[in-house]
Amino acid sequence: MNSLFQHVAITAGITVRVAVNFMPEQSRTGAGRWFWVYHIRLENHRDDTVQLRTRHWRITDSNGMVNIVDGEGVVGESPVLSPGQTHDYVSGCELTTHRGTMEGFYTFAHADGTLFEVAIPFFPLAAPAEEAD
Repeated sequence: MNSLFQHVAITAGITVRVAVNFMPEQSRTGAGRWFWVYHIRLENHRDDTVQLRTRHWRITDSNGMVNIVDGEGVVGESPVLSPGQTHDYVSGCELTTHRGTMEGFYTFAHADGTLFEVAIPFFPLAAPAEEAD
């Protein structure tokens, strides 16, 4: 079931799994645009219910350009995860280089409102060699 997910981070009982795929049909490599889709699964292995509040991404291209993305929730949602629950979502990233990386963290809230950070694992964005030109 989890063989799809290549990258995993576990923080404070929350598991974040990531699968990433290059999308040649959505890329315009001749125009210097490469596009990836990533699938994220959040798993609550805690004994309490938590809610995802914010996301923080650090996206770096192969030229070393860094883009920081902060925002509320994920893809318009702020999922509440009871013990044992999971939440999946899919999003995308476009770069002006054929390689890059993503990493970051989510901020979750306990029922009493206290916040804690959960790591998003570092993962590469890499187009196949034939798509690099």
